[in-house]
Amino acid sequence: MERNEGLGDFLRARRAALDPQQFGIRDAAPRRVPGLRREELAALAGVSVDYYTRLEQGRPITPSEAVLDALADALQLDPAERSYLHAVARRPATSRRRTPRTVQKVRPGVHALLARLGDTPAFVLGRRTDILASNRMARALLADFGAMPVRDRNAVRWVILDEAARSLFAQDWEKAASMFVGTLRMDAARHPDDTRTAELVGELSMRSDRFLRWWSGQKVVEPSHGTKTLHHPIAGRLTLRTEALTFPGDPDQTLFTFLADPGSPSDEALTVLSAWATDHARAAGSTPDAPKTPRATPYG
Repeated sequence: MERNEGLGDFLRARRAALDPQQFGIRDAAPRRVPGLRREELAALAGVSVDYYTRLEQGRPITPSEAVLDALADALQLDPAERSYLHAVARRPATSRRRTPRTVQKVRPGVHALLARLGDTPAFVLGRRTDILASNRMARALLADFGAMPVRDRNAVRWVILDEAARSLFAQDWEKAASMFVGTLRMDAARHPDDTRTAELVGELSMRSDRFLRWWSGQKVVEPSHGTKTLHHPIAGRLTLRTEALTFPGDPDQTLFTFLADPGSPSDEALTVLSAWATDHARAAGSTPDAPKTPRATPYG
């Protein structure tokens, strides 16, 4: 049976993030390492110190649902982190098998939905944060993903390595980038044997110190909603509300939309951007709402 290093790494990182004073623990002298001690966390979770220590060491143990829930409560995990804890604890402890490379397909109805969204920027995020499809407004607001090589149509790679993405998100860049990194980590837990994910993480760890820090920090994200401030070279400053919707029957595909408050300066800016995108598409001899990304990518 193989060790579960992922579970151990996550438990250690989350334990180190806890403030002992929250639990009424006050030491006479400063602690040498941050967070709770193993014995303190084990007591909070109601498990033995030896058992918890073996979990942190990545020993080939499969904890029960009750134990995982108790650990999640003790570690004060949010819903996304709880889901991740359960996923990473269930990683097979037998010999690893490579996940066959399959093709992720975006349904024709989803492509039609993207086009019907009109002036609302939207794109579909797939496995390991691959950009599977986007409408004309997403291409105008964010990047022309359809014009990129297939390998580069990835949200984490784009936001971490592309200087235009850093300028676009400006002061929100760290928040946006770390969110996509956390989304990638959740995907990695659900698909632990995926070679493409391992290659992506390895590449970005070599090319970006920020990525390596966020990845090592074990941050986990399940996209839902939020607010983004963008600085666009054509439309200027925009404050947009984001919504992330997972399709029933396609849990590995998420629709992201960017919405402006009606009548706001950002709403007017999107109207300007829409007109520019339409003129730009016509000048290039293409239909404004024609899909620019293929309906499938080689990334399963």
